[in-house]
Amino acid sequence: MGDPGRATDEDRLARAGGDADGRDDRPLVEPVPDAPAAVADLGGETGLLLADYHAGIEAGLRYERGVELDSAADERRERVLDLLARTGADRLVVLGDLGHRIGGAGDAETEEVEALLSAVGVPVTLALGNHDPGLADAFGDRIEVTPPGGARLGDVGVLHGHTWPAPAVLGADVVCMGHEHVAVRLEDEVGGGRAEKAWLRGPLAREAFAAAVDLAGVEWRDPELVVFPAFNDRSGGTWVNVDGQGFLAPFLPDALAGGEAYLLDGTRLGDYRRV
Repeated sequence: MGDPGRATDEDRLARAGGDADGRDDRPLVEPVPDAPAAVADLGGETGLLLADYHAGIEAGLRYERGVELDSAADERRERVLDLLARTGADRLVVLGDLGHRIGGAGDAETEEVEALLSAVGVPVTLALGNHDPGLADAFGDRIEVTPPGGARLGDVGVLHGHTWPAPAVLGADVVCMGHEHVAVRLEDEVGGGRAEKAWLRGPLAREAFAAAVDLAGVEWRDPELVVFPAFNDRSGGTWVNVDGQGFLAPFLPDALAGGEAYLLDGTRLGDYRRV
């Protein structure tokens, strides 16, 4: 089973801090085994990156769909704390949609985020997502919030993905995003199927941004795009290998023409369109 985070060409190995002889060839962004989160070298800091936390989702599902579910806020928080302990990360980076409610932060969201921020013990960066403006207003003095187009942390670009990336993000070596809630549909020998969370990774295609992002001042470094699965288990997902379930980001799928899918345990599935 291959390492979904390991680059193979000399240039990317060098940018990740190693060389073609295998010396210190650790990737800039490496998924945590069996978790919808990754560790990233942010240049002087180690970041724990995750996407689509969707605090307060149970209250949202009750209001939006009439679905009654007990809150899993404590379980979500404990999963984050466990990952921070396992990885020794210096910073928590949420790739958008820390909250669930659009248009303002509700009580369930603010209570859950307050408890999370009080527990993590490390600085928190939020790449602003389409669900986040209310939380950004409520917690902006305690969270570093990026513009909607994201920001660059060391050699890693971070954004949610609901808008076009900022030029600086595209000048990074690796670009990380959420928003898509990536999942794949897998079938067994008798026709049964199940959905599994998945990562998408592959070269970022410059031409996909030519008409929408001013790249004149960007040093293009042939970045890799990493599309994260959703951290929240109740937020649903888009089956990227099923016809009719299109992407949400304005630059996908064009920007990831050569992307491959990986399960959370690192299993490489190959071209995500042919899984």
